[in-house]
Amino acid sequence: MGSHCFYLVVFLILAGELIAVERKLEEVRDMTMEMEEEELLGVFEVMGSFLEDPEWAQMHPQPCSETPWPGIECEIGQENPPIFHVTKIHIGPDVINPPCKFSANLSDSLPQLRFLKTLSVFNCFLTSPVTLSQTLFASLSSLEHLSLQSNPSLSGHIPSSLTNISGLRVLSLSQNNLQGPIPNDLEKMISLEQLDLSDNNLDGEIPREISGLTSLEILDLSWNNLRGQLPSSLGQLQHLQKIDLRFNKLSRLIPPDLGKLNRLVLLDLSHNYIPGPIPETLSGLQQLQYLLLDHNPINSPIPLFVSNLNNLTSISLSGCGLKGPIPSSLFSSLNNLTALSLANNSLTGSIPTNLALLPNLNQLNLSHNQLSGKLLLPEIFIIKLGNRLDLRGNYGICTSNDLYSKINYTNSHNYPQTLPPCMGKGIGEINTSYPQEGQHQEHSKDTQPSWHHGRTSSSSTGAVCICTNLILSSTAGFVLCFMGFLL
Repeated sequence: MGSHCFYLVVFLILAGELIAVERKLEEVRDMTMEMEEEELLGVFEVMGSFLEDPEWAQMHPQPCSETPWPGIECEIGQENPPIFHVTKIHIGPDVINPPCKFSANLSDSLPQLRFLKTLSVFNCFLTSPVTLSQTLFASLSSLEHLSLQSNPSLSGHIPSSLTNISGLRVLSLSQNNLQGPIPNDLEKMISLEQLDLSDNNLDGEIPREISGLTSLEILDLSWNNLRGQLPSSLGQLQHLQKIDLRFNKLSRLIPPDLGKLNRLVLLDLSHNYIPGPIPETLSGLQQLQYLLLDHNPINSPIPLFVSNLNNLTSISLSGCGLKGPIPSSLFSSLNNLTALSLANNSLTGSIPTNLALLPNLNQLNLSHNQLSGKLLLPEIFIIKLGNRLDLRGNYGICTSNDLYSKINYTNSHNYPQTLPPCMGKGIGEINTSYPQEGQHQEHSKDTQPSWHHGRTSSSSTGAVCICTNLILSSTAGFVLCFMGFLL
């Protein structure tokens, strides 16, 4: 009898605990259905301004719990009793149902989502004009990540009120149609790690106040109309790993202070109007892997400090007006280098053979220069690179090896050519008809030697080189060449 009483007591205790657990679970279930009414209505209005489905609110009355939607994330707040808050809204091609409507816009109810941490809208504002008002983000003090990308109808100025969001870590407004200057009071954004304003129509100068972004790691202002100088204050941003300013209208010298960025991995200043010389202080960029300065009027010799940047994997100095020879020892220490482009310059002299000693080099473009002399690159290197070795437009180069006929040496009309053989001292090493200085950068018909326009050179030496190519190509070429001499 006593044992039965004992089991009965144990049963009652366990039953009581199960009931308590069930009540707690019920409370949790009830809790997950609760949101502040103002915030919930704000969610409905914001989503209604984006999406084509007019019944979205009816389909997702509890977007944080019972009726979730893949583009919304929520977190439990600190209130008592705790309730859910929407912390992320994502609209993009990866969330395809429902799609954005033609009249999609940013709702004035967005400030009601006071706990929003992430707002990302991709490829949504396509037709109806959308602008960013000064008040739209004013109360979103919790915002950490704002990405409005690939929205062609998003125009107007970047509101200065964005700089008041001190906790913002990522600001990406790329591939839109934004105009005007970059706000000056950037220094307020002390937590910003990524700033991407690329591919817009921004103008003016890069503000010096950018030095206040002390946490910045990525700066991308490419494909805009920014002019003037890179502010020397960029050198104070010690966390910077990437600077991409290509395709702008920058026209002043590179500031020497840029060499203080000892964590920088990528520096892309290509397609601007930046003059030379390149400051030697850039030798301090010991972590640099990508040095892309092509299509700027540098107009100086190849900078010698490049040999000190041992982590470089890619160098592009094409179309920079570089002069003089390629120093034979310049690239010998760059064992990580995979791509080197020095095309469309005015480089002279021979091609250094020790380029072939770079163990990882698999792309070499020296086209459209004034290089000359006998090509002595090893056969194994020629075979390794194949069509990734480009020597076009260097009319003074000759060869004594038939293998080199496989080198990419086509002209601008895409007619295959072979490197002329070195027939004798001076022949095949001379410049029979170089383009005028600067013309080779245009890749036009005018950059070709005279015989590509149906004319022969007036010099007998040039005729020898021309005939050499014709004789090698066909017997008919020999006959034509002989008749040319008679005429």
